[in-house]
Amino acid sequence: MENKRKTALILGATGLVGKELVNILIQQKTYEKIHLLVRRPIVSHHPTCEVHVVNFEELHTYRELFQVTDVFCCLGTTIKKAKSKEAFRKVDYEYPVEAAKIAKICEVEKFLIITAMGANAKSSIFYNRVKGKVEESLDNLSLPSLHIFRPSLLLGDRKEFRFGEKIAAKTSAIINVLMVGPLRPYKAIEAKNVATAMAVVAKVGKSGMNVYPSHKIEQIAKEKLV
Repeated sequence: MENKRKTALILGATGLVGKELVNILIQQKTYEKIHLLVRRPIVSHHPTCEVHVVNFEELHTYRELFQVTDVFCCLGTTIKKAKSKEAFRKVDYEYPVEAAKIAKICEVEKFLIITAMGANAKSSIFYNRVKGKVEESLDNLSLPSLHIFRPSLLLGDRKEFRFGEKIAAKTSAIINVLMVGPLRPYKAIEAKNVATAMAVVAKVGKSGMNVYPSHKIEQIAKEKLV
């Protein structure tokens, strides 16, 4: 299987992790074609990448783009940016689930998605509840190979300014030193490490539903092991 040239599709290619993932997959040279589904036009000069400006409300009309080996879902927003819980739910729940349904119809081999630490469909916290419900819905689809990544606080250069995350990022280097033992899973993690772990996991033909907590993501990224 590893000798077979593959194709990929990335949703959320302009986000914090998505941008890193695009660069890593290009360097990896595992995929002969990488389709980037975006809301607004972006420039990509690499011949491997093909940019598609799509309406995420009508994802089912782009089914032909899902004729790929692997789908990477890096979609995600905040309630502040989305401006309402309903809009947030569209990006973090409805779009990923719809993408997964199309991926199943198209017999995609692997579906990889980023949710979040604390994802729990029964959580009293709206953010965690939505993340948990998307995991629950994807599990119910019985995809042949589902990989869920649950990072803690993501570190990296964002386009938008997030005051709370800026403060956390500045103190994370010191705090992370103290995150040992039972606190280890809560360490902040670089977006590039999440992207690296996704790329590593995608190269392994692991079936069923697989969940990777933040500390496991860090381990995979550093050791290149699953």
